[in-house]
Amino acid sequence: MTLGPAFAAVLAAARSGEDWAWTALYADLSGPVRGYLAGRGSPEPEDEASETFLHVARGIGGFDGDERDFRAWVFSIAHRRMVDAYRRASVRPVAAAGSSDEVTASEVTASAEQQALLRDGLDDARALLEGLSEDQRQILLLRLVGQLSVRETARVVGKSESAVKVAQHRALGALRRAHDRQR
Repeated sequence: MTLGPAFAAVLAAARSGEDWAWTALYADLSGPVRGYLAGRGSPEPEDEASETFLHVARGIGGFDGDERDFRAWVFSIAHRRMVDAYRRASVRPVAAAGSSDEVTASEVTASAEQQALLRDGLDDARALLEGLSEDQRQILLLRLVGQLSVRETARVVGKSESAVKVAQHRALGALRRAHDRQR
């Protein structure tokens, strides 16, 4: 975890409304949360990440635990926000992240070559992830992008630790086989 020994002080400061503490928590977790949401094919990962941190701000007073517990708690909230977004999208369809030809603000600043390389890499990653089951994809993203332990991942997905280990093992095997086929 990136905050390490400073976590308790940062958490206490965030609870008392210190902007620097919220900035530190957001900087530590916003990228992995967006990565998890985008990797799961979330309809709008940026919006859902924002919603996640709004819920974190509302509930931080009731949080109890260390930095790993906090990380798992944040990813549990992100997962629920994503489920809610899927429900909303089923009523009002929204294109999945990265599926449109719209140019984002970050792409405007990148060179055409950088954009092409980024798009190719994202497309390759999406294609590999699409070959996994929903459970495998979710568990792999929580473990690798979210950096959650097996126990924390099991808590987020509501499965046993053994089931998480088996799904991760199978997901990695499927990715390895897909990679070998592409060679």
